[in-house]
Amino acid sequence: MAETAGMTVDEAGTVQVEQLWVPDTLDSPEAADFLDAVEVGRRVRMETWGSDDLAYTPLEKLLEFSDPYERQIILVAKVDGVIVGVVDIALPLADNMDLAEFTLDILPEFQGQGVGRQLLEAAEQLARAEGRTMVLVDTNHPATSLTEVPEDQMIPGSGAGFVPVSSRETDFAKKAGYTLQHIEQFSSCILPLDSQLVADLQLEAEEANGGRYVLHHWTDRCPEPWLEAVAALENAAGEVVRDDAEEDAPEVEASGMVFDTAVLRETEDAALAQGRRTVVTAVEHVDSGKLVGLTTISVLAHRQDVVFQDDTLVLQEHRGNKLGLLIKVANMERLSEQFPDARVIYTWNAPENRYLLTVNKQLGFTTAGVTGLWQKELPGRDKGPTVSE
Repeated sequence: MAETAGMTVDEAGTVQVEQLWVPDTLDSPEAADFLDAVEVGRRVRMETWGSDDLAYTPLEKLLEFSDPYERQIILVAKVDGVIVGVVDIALPLADNMDLAEFTLDILPEFQGQGVGRQLLEAAEQLARAEGRTMVLVDTNHPATSLTEVPEDQMIPGSGAGFVPVSSRETDFAKKAGYTLQHIEQFSSCILPLDSQLVADLQLEAEEANGGRYVLHHWTDRCPEPWLEAVAALENAAGEVVRDDAEEDAPEVEASGMVFDTAVLRETEDAALAQGRRTVVTAVEHVDSGKLVGLTTISVLAHRQDVVFQDDTLVLQEHRGNKLGLLIKVANMERLSEQFPDARVIYTWNAPENRYLLTVNKQLGFTTAGVTGLWQKELPGRDKGPTVSE
């Protein structure tokens, strides 16, 4: 990427917003802009989190365009022909058809100069043309930016957690007409887990469940005998009521997609096609023979040092037996056995989900920051032109 450090928009020229052309391969001569756009995202995450663990690699980003459940469009902002900002627009195709999700990244040296505003307005216009009426964007805030000063705490509509009022990102979202709806606590844990810690936690969980449950493990593809049971669990995730006095609410919100065995296989195929491996531990209630919980961890096939905790679910009638702790410890152990290069695992949790936050703390997770989820309702469909092709 060409050097831009020290420039301002006024010095470098006007901002041009255009749709990014996505190459077929990364070694294509036409892939330069795509590579530069991915690099913008990496630099922004380095600035925010101090590492590029959460940044897409070019191959990972390219593979995302094969997702059958989500269409992606990328707009870029150029100054003197150099990409200085990117907005990734995700349009769900299976559910939430009124929704568009934006990820906005502006190079640090071009922030505060109107580039983000122009990109966001162009993205909103495109979303309207696609018939989307609701937009979600997120803001990221490292732990060092979170204070105990009440005046610097903006509380979301959910009533749990906060983002710093003094944050540039918070100010930008507010001025753009977005409303803070929800907070997710972002945590990390160093791998592998200490062997004595694992033994102690396993003993604690086993004493609580009294041998009434047995674990099952698989990677990538669910064994045929458990397909219907796992589909039922995924569907039950949408029905689980969050109750902080109990345990094991889902770690992430349910997608709203209705699962059956065919859909489950399709999602597995899609994950593999996008270069993602999935490590799963499920728990069976011995007396009934039913699966009553599961937890999953995602691994990028081309970058196995950084992994992500996904769903953790235990059915309501089986709470109180430390099954969340049992399956998470077991799955993290299996992860380290299968993917020994994994050095850190990241997860996002709702602040009100105290049980899973407590389990994560036992496992060694520490708070890295928070993500604010913001929402804006768009006016009716705009059929006019959006940005230049």
